[in-house]
Amino acid sequence: MEKARRSWRNSLHNTIYESNTRAGKAFDIALLFLIISSIVVVMLDSIESYHARYGRIFYVMEWIFTGLFTLEYLLRLISIKRPVRYMFSFFGFIDVLAIIPSYLSIFFVGAQSLLVLRALRLLRVFRIFKLTHFLTEMEFLKIALATSLKKITIFMLVVLSLVIIMGSVMYLVENGENGFHSIPDSIYWAIVTVTTVGYGDIAPVTPVGKFIASLMMFIGYGIIAVPTGIITTEMANAARKRTHGHETCPGCGREGHDKDAVFCKFCGTLL
Repeated sequence: MEKARRSWRNSLHNTIYESNTRAGKAFDIALLFLIISSIVVVMLDSIESYHARYGRIFYVMEWIFTGLFTLEYLLRLISIKRPVRYMFSFFGFIDVLAIIPSYLSIFFVGAQSLLVLRALRLLRVFRIFKLTHFLTEMEFLKIALATSLKKITIFMLVVLSLVIIMGSVMYLVENGENGFHSIPDSIYWAIVTVTTVGYGDIAPVTPVGKFIASLMMFIGYGIIAVPTGIITTEMANAARKRTHGHETCPGCGREGHDKDAVFCKFCGTLL
């Protein structure tokens, strides 16, 4: 009995998580079709003329899609040994986002518009069509961003301090006029200026204010280069260490194992 149950779960896991079998590929392609169809329905329902004419049909279709996605999510949890780990994984979180808006719409009107978050599930296309080089680059980029996060956070705190100080100075220089009616307004102008966006809705008039604005514009160009350099360096470091494969663990549903790994490095399950 235990052996039959284990065999059934392994078969279900291979169908749902892997695409190297005919059943697995058929399941994934059908899932993609459902995702795209559900997104199209949500978008069409947002058009007033279509909503007035086909609103009831769209409503029923959305709940059919939600039911199918809920069933698929439950099957994913059943087919792995450690479902909690999958629930808190990247794809597990996205799967939940795909179904929660429909249930929220029961209590909050308009929440169903968040169903477009199902577009995130299209990321599974990389696995379905064996685009492993794309998966490699995604993992590579994720590592680079994760390792550079601390440096970028410190950098952003410095930039935040800069715009607060310069915004406050501009408030004093412009004497609360020319759009600089408060320190928050002045900080908004400083952020727009230092990021080189330049909406132009607020602009200094005094000579000192123009000088400070020019200085901040030059600083803005220099600021753009800093996070780019940080991420580029971390990407180069990640490229030297890149050895990950893409097999999904039958225990926790996670990826990122070494290419020659026999056991999952997250839960120890045999791959």
